[in-house]
Amino acid sequence: MPKIKAIHHVAVVVDDMEKSLAFWRDALGIELHELRDVPAEKSQVAFLPIQGAEIELVLPTSADSGIAKYLAKRGPGMHHICLEVDDIAGMLAQLKQKNIRLINEEPRLAADGKQYAFIHPEATGGTLVELYQI
Repeated sequence: MPKIKAIHHVAVVVDDMEKSLAFWRDALGIELHELRDVPAEKSQVAFLPIQGAEIELVLPTSADSGIAKYLAKRGPGMHHICLEVDDIAGMLAQLKQKNIRLINEEPRLAADGKQYAFIHPEATGGTLVELYQI
């Protein structure tokens, strides 16, 4: 049976990366590990690790991206929580068996080799949940 290992990250949608970094990095003192463009998602992501997890700041880089649409509809703020799992294919199969609505029925492959998939917020009580297998 697949298991959840940890909270991997919490993603926050931002409308101004420098302003957001001024809070998370400069005011709170969380070290910026990496600032990366993610062309597949039409976004820029800042990775700020803290004690076994990360805060990810996500800025849309194109007006037609899913992140841009989310930002236009809901404004800046928490976007999703990501859970690290030991078997993403098994977890997705388990969720499908339980009739949990998924955004991704099969894992997607990130540029860094991680597999990921999203669970629809309607199935979780309103929170977008991402699953990661490292």
